[in-house]
Amino acid sequence: MAIGLSEEHQALRESVLGWAERNIPAEVVRAVVTRAKGDPSASAVRPGFWDGLASQGLLGLHLPEEHGGSGYGLLEAAVAVEALAERVAPGPYLPTVLAGAAVLASGGKAPAELLPGMAGGALAGAVALGRGLTGVRDGDGDGPLTVTGTIEPVLGGADADLLVLPVTTDRGEEWIAVGRESATATPIPALDLTRGVARVTLDGAAVPAERVLGGLRRGLVRDLAAILFGAEAAGLAAWCVSSAAAYARVREQFGRPIGQFQGIKHKIARMRVELEKARATVWDAARAATLGGSDGSGREEAAFSAAVAAVTAPDAASQCAKDAIQTFGGIGYTFEHDVHLYYRRALTIRALLGPSADWASAVAGRALAGVTRKMEIDLPAEAQPARERLRAEIAEIAGLGGVEQRRALAASGFVMPHLPRPWGRDATALEQVLIHQELRAAGVRPPQLIIGAWVVPSLVAYGTPEQRERFLPPTLSGEMIWCQLFSEPGAGSDLASLSTRAERAPGGWRLTGQKVWTSIAHVAQWAICIARSSPDKPKHKGITYFLVDMKAPGVTVRPLTEMTGENMFNEVFLDDVFVPEEHVVGEVDDGWRVARNTLSNERVSLSGGAGRTGSTVPDLLALAGRLGRDPSPADLLELGAVVSEGHALEALALRVTLKQIAGGEPGGEASVRKLLSTTHAQRVAECAVSLLGPAAVTAPDTRLGGPGYWTRAALGTRAMTIYGGTTEVQLNIIAERMLGLPRDPEPGA
Repeated sequence: MAIGLSEEHQALRESVLGWAERNIPAEVVRAVVTRAKGDPSASAVRPGFWDGLASQGLLGLHLPEEHGGSGYGLLEAAVAVEALAERVAPGPYLPTVLAGAAVLASGGKAPAELLPGMAGGALAGAVALGRGLTGVRDGDGDGPLTVTGTIEPVLGGADADLLVLPVTTDRGEEWIAVGRESATATPIPALDLTRGVARVTLDGAAVPAERVLGGLRRGLVRDLAAILFGAEAAGLAAWCVSSAAAYARVREQFGRPIGQFQGIKHKIARMRVELEKARATVWDAARAATLGGSDGSGREEAAFSAAVAAVTAPDAASQCAKDAIQTFGGIGYTFEHDVHLYYRRALTIRALLGPSADWASAVAGRALAGVTRKMEIDLPAEAQPARERLRAEIAEIAGLGGVEQRRALAASGFVMPHLPRPWGRDATALEQVLIHQELRAAGVRPPQLIIGAWVVPSLVAYGTPEQRERFLPPTLSGEMIWCQLFSEPGAGSDLASLSTRAERAPGGWRLTGQKVWTSIAHVAQWAICIARSSPDKPKHKGITYFLVDMKAPGVTVRPLTEMTGENMFNEVFLDDVFVPEEHVVGEVDDGWRVARNTLSNERVSLSGGAGRTGSTVPDLLALAGRLGRDPSPADLLELGAVVSEGHALEALALRVTLKQIAGGEPGGEASVRKLLSTTHAQRVAECAVSLLGPAAVTAPDTRLGGPGYWTRAALGTRAMTIYGGTTEVQLNIIAERMLGLPRDPEPGA
């Protein structure tokens, strides 16, 4: 899914892509590149499809109808920018859209005078992000501003009819809008061969007061640039991901497609991860932005979100382009291949916006000052009656206490509301959001099911009526604790290699074998267990799914000491353990089908937060505030990167929820979020230890936020990229299921 999520945004994207395919074929792009090689001014020539952009309304998507635009917003402009970037569209489209956004944000008379020309295509625009101009006012300060100086590089400056420029005056920095007749724009050789840059000189140009954009500030202009450049970066990354994946599917080396080699497969999967992060952060920044021109109550929040996009998206484009070049190999290094055009533009975006380190420091500074952005869902008005009904029902449950409250939650289907009745409520995605919000508002916490959260859906789907009646009510109320006997010393992620035997016995089965890495087995009352019931059948065939009483004779639990010094994992020995026939779930020899259901729920559960360490970005920020010293530049850089990633995760989660509410599938964001959530918890803990410095050496305080808490988190989170499916397995899932890359070869192939 691209930046836009709604049906309208998807339709807009498809429309722009279709138009671009017809009007910006490869030969149009290559013609610009060929001319630019010998003449820097060639890339500044307005492309032949310019009038088509205007007639399609793409130059004024974000501009008000009274100024000739379409009356939408910055998010719609970002959707179009992303789509055109996938074609590495030449010309001043992006500079003009940015100039229009800046003029609109300035307020005053300028929008009415200038925006109709830009929306209609008569005026191409450009915005300078650097410095170099000075201005002096005549007389009492109310006269025209006389501007002198040179500023470079200005993206699209050589072809601009209207230049939006910063000027240093006795009032600080002010912004002006001048026509090309007031300035000299000299094309200069550009890294991006499809879009020119210029040196702009003003020599005593008189700028009337109405062309001084009083509502503009550098921070606002840079934020607008971060969003629109970020949208273009997402489009560049999208082309790199899809093109590299398509090539890896067909290019053969050593007798197989290169996409079957994990080195390539994981590289392209990580490219997709970076792409989804870019899309999510730009999407949120565009939602947060307003073009009113005032520093209102939401300004800091919008600036925070834009800075996160500036940290994330340009670097994603650059990394994806580099990885695409590596995937293409020698052909990717040739001038004739298009990938270098995307790399050139990605590097240009990063250079114009400024180093990601500077943006990361800005993110950290705002976060430490208490600025944040809550990912809230704007629910439709028709949801209110359902909310009122849920609120009344939950209020009755809130009046109960202890186990009675937990049983009432289970009986009402509030614990796992997406499940069918009577175990859930058959709740839609919208109803699930309402239930979550109302439980939180009432201060009611559902039971912590732990492994039980993975067991319940499998029993609902495959259990017998007797199994459901016996096991589901106490599990949903948190009174029955489960563990999972899947992994073995020789079968971790490769569960098809398990060797635990299940042999027929009168009235049931006898299990013999060893399981390992079994969380909370030392306190669990019951276990789900898979064992090989037909050893003559290959791999996933011949496996049966059992429910095992952990107090049964022959079950031995031995704790494993983790690197933290704690004992959550265990090894479990099954020595001729009897399991009655009624405790088989699903069909005999078809247990892998049930196990896959369990594993899918396990991975969803594990992606839901920072893990059992409890370490979160707010905890990290609280630690930084208690250090008793100002963060160093290195601290701010690392802190800003971690905060940005956490924000991207929240944006991804919100996008998944919104898709589901709209009736769609979670898509790529869900898989990416599963992967990122585990490594993010590690980054949070590692950043905290770095901030602590020498204080982390002794780590005496294990309370929340103390040094010992964070060093324990640094150790404990190492497990998060192993259990629930290793990082490598998750990358395989993204590569194979989302990108269509070939599956790993069978052993011995």
